[in-house]
Amino acid sequence: MTRFLFRTLTAALLSLSLASSTLAINPGFPYGDQKVRGVNLGGWLVLEPWITPSLFDNTGNDQIIDEWTFGQFQDRGQALNVLTQHWDTWITESDIAAIADAGLNHIRIPIGYWAFETAPGEPFIDGQLPYLQKAVGWAQNHGLKVIVDLHGAPGSQNGFDNSGQKKPVPEWHSNPDNVARTNAIIKRIADMFKDNPATVPIIAPLNEPAGFVSPDVISVTRQYWLDSFGNIRFPFGSAQQSDTVELIHDAFQPLSTWQGFMTPPDFQGVAMDTHVYEMFSDDGNRRSFQDHINAACARANDVSTFDLWLIVGEWTPAANDCARYLNGRGVGARFDGTFPGSSRVGSCSGFTGRASSFSNDFKTFLRQHWEAQVTTYEMGEGWIQWTWKAENADEWSYQAGLRNGWIPQDPTERQFPFICG
Repeated sequence: MTRFLFRTLTAALLSLSLASSTLAINPGFPYGDQKVRGVNLGGWLVLEPWITPSLFDNTGNDQIIDEWTFGQFQDRGQALNVLTQHWDTWITESDIAAIADAGLNHIRIPIGYWAFETAPGEPFIDGQLPYLQKAVGWAQNHGLKVIVDLHGAPGSQNGFDNSGQKKPVPEWHSNPDNVARTNAIIKRIADMFKDNPATVPIIAPLNEPAGFVSPDVISVTRQYWLDSFGNIRFPFGSAQQSDTVELIHDAFQPLSTWQGFMTPPDFQGVAMDTHVYEMFSDDGNRRSFQDHINAACARANDVSTFDLWLIVGEWTPAANDCARYLNGRGVGARFDGTFPGSSRVGSCSGFTGRASSFSNDFKTFLRQHWEAQVTTYEMGEGWIQWTWKAENADEWSYQAGLRNGWIPQDPTERQFPFICG
């Protein structure tokens, strides 16, 4: 432990030393001058049961609830075949072209640590990395910017299935080896893209660390952001600095918690990612449509006054947790009372699934909620919606929203220009 503390202190001093001499950054996108408008490529290189339920249902094994168990509880050859087919088809260059045609300028690509390395006993199946590299090429072809997002870290940073391993208590922060492995992977990612800031202007070194678990998570995360700054801004093994932005996450803490952290002039090229979801609580599910719209508009002050570039990197026009497996494979929804300990609000019928089942009133709400959020988030640096596509949850899908009219083909178009007053 003493050795670990020494290494940590040394890394912190190095990060601060580097920061003190950091020059102004010239990123591949004019953050602060032009709005980020983008979409996540969710469920592609990191599996999520609610985005692609068929991949999990087709295993016939209820123990398979995340990507860890996907490799653990079935034949590895079969798992690899299924994953390869999925990687080949879920996102193709035609999707990237459609995203560009929709007037967006960014894609955020989640990827897990297991695409880069695994330790003995870890059942993850790799093979994702060539698809990340291919997607960067597609983005370059179509004029899009890429945020490379490390979505899962060793030990799990949040215990969610979208970290690769669903578990009762996250363990990334409690094992120094987990953090060291993650730092090494960020160095690899930074090295891969250090000479291509025009297409990969920004790297997110860790998605959603669970700051709500304990103060220890916050402490380890803050140090990790500092170390990641050095790894991302100084990837050349010299004093030469990259033009790659570091996108840190608020760890589910109020933005006020992070005021003054890693700010200019000592730090250049740091942006904050915050995620906005209202359906993972009983209170959120009980909100009326108008309450959801009002809540979106009420975030304007936080978004517009934060002291770093602020990007809302995940959000959705969806209003409840009705999407099948959204809370985990085999877990029900708060909205209809099937989630353990929840109280029923109403039926999920007509609020999830295919857009053909949605009422005109619900589609109008989706448009209003979408507009209220993008209008508010553009008071900061902009937004990246979750997610581009889903097998059977159109209320979450940017692609389905375009097809069915609650998302405009031009993201600056407004049917409700005064939605927030």
